[in-house]
Amino acid sequence: MCGFVGFTGETENAEDIITRMMKRIAHRGPDSAGVYLGGLVSLGFRRLSIIGLDDGAQPMFNEDRTLVVVFNGEIYNYQTLKDELEGLGHTFSSHADTETLLHLYEEYGVEMLNRLRGMFAFAIYDIPNNKLFCSRDFFGIKPFYYADVNGNLMFGSEIKSFLEHPDFKKELNEEALENYLTFQYSVLPETFFKGVYKLPPGHYLLYEGGEAYIKQYWQSRFEPEDMDLASAVAMLETTLQESVDKHKQVSDVEVGSFLSSGVDSSYVAAAFHGDKTFTVGFDYDNYNEIEYAKTLSAKVGIENYSKTISTDEYWEHLPKVQYHMDEPLADASAIALYFVSQTASKYVKVALSGEGADEFFGGYNIYKEPLDIKPLTSLPKPVRRFLGALASAIPFDIKGKNLLIRASKDIEERFIGNARIFDKTEREKILRRPKGRYNPGKLTEPYYRQCVDKNGCPQDDITKMQTLDIHLWMVGDILLKADKMSMAHSLEVRVPFLDKEVFSAASKLPTELRCNKLQTKYAFRQATLKKLPQEVADKKKLGFPVPIRIWLKEEKYYERVKKYFVSRAAEKYFNVSAILKLLDEHKRGRRDNSRKIWTVFMFLMWHEQFFPEEL
Repeated sequence: MCGFVGFTGETENAEDIITRMMKRIAHRGPDSAGVYLGGLVSLGFRRLSIIGLDDGAQPMFNEDRTLVVVFNGEIYNYQTLKDELEGLGHTFSSHADTETLLHLYEEYGVEMLNRLRGMFAFAIYDIPNNKLFCSRDFFGIKPFYYADVNGNLMFGSEIKSFLEHPDFKKELNEEALENYLTFQYSVLPETFFKGVYKLPPGHYLLYEGGEAYIKQYWQSRFEPEDMDLASAVAMLETTLQESVDKHKQVSDVEVGSFLSSGVDSSYVAAAFHGDKTFTVGFDYDNYNEIEYAKTLSAKVGIENYSKTISTDEYWEHLPKVQYHMDEPLADASAIALYFVSQTASKYVKVALSGEGADEFFGGYNIYKEPLDIKPLTSLPKPVRRFLGALASAIPFDIKGKNLLIRASKDIEERFIGNARIFDKTEREKILRRPKGRYNPGKLTEPYYRQCVDKNGCPQDDITKMQTLDIHLWMVGDILLKADKMSMAHSLEVRVPFLDKEVFSAASKLPTELRCNKLQTKYAFRQATLKKLPQEVADKKKLGFPVPIRIWLKEEKYYERVKKYFVSRAAEKYFNVSAILKLLDEHKRGRRDNSRKIWTVFMFLMWHEQFFPEEL
């Protein structure tokens, strides 16, 4: 795992600029640094040595030095590819997976991408043709940011590196703020920094003649097949174990595993045949999974290393967490990843983690909603709309009111992912200058539109929800925090569920084997029984519980948040009276506004890190 930076164009003091940019991301690669200065392209690299410890330095060249690459990630099938390429006459000078990319590009050009199995973001510079070829992996595990700066391309693993370039003008993108308030993460292609974009997963970027061209090379799509439970379980048992093995074996250093109380990380910990697991919990009885992790680790013969996060410690590290995140994220569990990565980094350079299983196999509890409200959604649409309107007109909360309202809407209207913090009306009330350019439906519509089967018929609601989460929630929240929190501690996190072969298996599962009235992740849970006790395999999805609801009622933390809510930044972007009302209502127990408060609070804390001149 590493980090890279780069820019095009003839630039005065290019070496000094690229060095400063690299320094900003030194945490991604503390082992070594490398620079390529080609006149028209400047590349910088920070290395965390995992494969080819002695000969894997970057930037790396091909045999005749006509190509140079910077690469962040791991290619798990690189040995197979290397054998194939050597058979075609290519000569390798290192043991690193990085070199495979160069020879693949020589042999196949952009068609190389679908031959890869792994997580990656890279940039290959074709020196004689003055052409850049950049790409991001299939699911967006590794980040790739880019910007047009005075007609030149700037790119890298983290946005903060751009701040060191003298031509980059830092400006906040208020449209990103508006939509973040609904989704709790940065959901637009353009980031919170005006003019800086995220290369989407499964896409590549070609930069030639001063122009950038972006094209999709891969798309995740569910294509269920007729299959019984026994066949599904047999398929998953083989596929999951093979992926865990690949993700562990492709390494020249020791590999550990994260472990919470969920079935996903429990399976990885039981299947990876390593020596160390890592767990964190909070100093609240109902928010601590350490005892569970120690018990499971003991059962499978692995040593568990744990840390209890104190409340004060959590709050003290929030500014640093938002700095490393690059963009504001209101997922309170990000701090758990920060501390578990910190703990693991004391013992290993690589840790396996369970991200992706919920999205691939139907693990979120919300995925059961279409089944729970089917008696209502089976009614004619005008009847549903009428019942929803009646329920909305009731001025107080009663049992079943929210159910009727949700059932009156199609899935495309009611589901935007695992988080919906402020609706459009609410965010317009709290924002000082609402833009109103995007609404949630406009952002989710392209992904819902692609949810059709081979015959062109719409897929079921559960499949639609999974598809949306894979493209938005998983990339913008789950994988953002996994990458940034682990890299803050120079730790490589590998995610064996987020593998092409695993998705191929998941995509074939009938919907009822993914999520049904009995269970979420139904076939997946059954497939884990060879490794896990029944009670672990059946454990309900909890996420990582963080007691922010409790903290925000305590005077100490209420006052800390209030300080941000009356700051100059708050006055610039929000109606202060409206956000203070949210805070006071929560403290007095009138309603649970904790997630709304946290979403605003995290933006203001992030803003303090990157725009201190506005304070």
